[in-house]
Amino acid sequence: MPFTTLGLSDPLLRAIADAGYTTPSPIQAQAIPAVLNGHDVLAAAQTGTGKTAGFTLPILHRLSQKSYDKNRPVRCLILTPTRELAAQVGESVGKYGAHLHPRLKTEIVFGGVKINPQMMRLRGGVDILVATPGRLLDLLSQNAVKLDQVETLILDEADRMLDMGFIRDIRKIIALCPKKRQNLLFSATFSEDIRKLTTGLLVNPIKIEVAPRNTAAELVEQIAYLTNKASKTGLLCHLIKTNDWQQVLVFTTTKHGANRLTEKLNNVGIKAAAIHGNKSQGARTSALAGFKAGEIRVLVATDVAARGIDIALLPHVVNFELPKVPEDYVHRIGRTGRAGEEGQAISLISHDEVNALRQVEKLIGKPITREQIEGFEAAAVAPPMPPEPPRGPRPQRNNQPSRRSPQHR
Repeated sequence: MPFTTLGLSDPLLRAIADAGYTTPSPIQAQAIPAVLNGHDVLAAAQTGTGKTAGFTLPILHRLSQKSYDKNRPVRCLILTPTRELAAQVGESVGKYGAHLHPRLKTEIVFGGVKINPQMMRLRGGVDILVATPGRLLDLLSQNAVKLDQVETLILDEADRMLDMGFIRDIRKIIALCPKKRQNLLFSATFSEDIRKLTTGLLVNPIKIEVAPRNTAAELVEQIAYLTNKASKTGLLCHLIKTNDWQQVLVFTTTKHGANRLTEKLNNVGIKAAAIHGNKSQGARTSALAGFKAGEIRVLVATDVAARGIDIALLPHVVNFELPKVPEDYVHRIGRTGRAGEEGQAISLISHDEVNALRQVEKLIGKPITREQIEGFEAAAVAPPMPPEPPRGPRPQRNNQPSRRSPQHR
């Protein structure tokens, strides 16, 4: 089925052709007609399946078919969990709307940067607003933007927004939108929390589930290397150098761990950069740009910061540590094996992570190959020491009282 059969306007089809696409992905083939027809949509699709175009294309079509209000009130609101994802969605809107005339005005707002320039840009009006929840509430509190004419509300990566504790913010924002509107909810997975959120939000939605629930990308080769915690950095360096990996996304569970690993990699001649919540927006943007351009070999990221990273043909993802939540494993390895290309997901597993690995395998419904590399093998786990027998009071020498002062007894 080519894009030409989906009912999109000629300017959008030109932009799609410019991007080199001819056939819609499964999520696009199902979502685009549903959105064009004005339905609410509840869609679950893995990262990298083209879901962003699945809602940006039909929204651009619908908005461009209507007459413009000279004041340009916000007609489409897209909420995302992170700055990176907001920037990616905004880029997609700009790319696909390039041939529309007149052009639709889009603004992207997120935290971590000064709010005043964003307020100034919003004064001229905006058709499509892409925002993170926290910064949008800041702007609303200062009357910099109004949502009373929103026609379409889109929650992108809704599962991650709930994980990050944005549910109250989302509900506040929804309350400021007109009750009569189109609602689109896109998520990597369907969870019980997502289903609760949809109650009262979506009206008779079209349900789309492209991939089975919580499955890992089929084209991703998954390997778990069993090693000791202290050997992980050495093993990672060995894998990168021995296999001549030129572009590797590495996940850590903490910001401090990301900084420490980045420093160690740079010290051995492997150019690396870290992105996480404590990094400035400029530093994060620079690191991501360098990684995409091949100037940085390894990008070390935390889970939250990695949302929105969209790199074509990313060959390798490494779990330096397994995530605390098994579902995040699916999100992580979804960075590779995109758009029909093969990828490789490596996990470095220490003794205390074996149970977490089993939980991941249970979630994805299949075993992950376990291997060891000579020189980095996991040491045998020592048996637990038998409990020591209880000790009685120590006899005092020469019947002398203890010399410790009362406060130290």
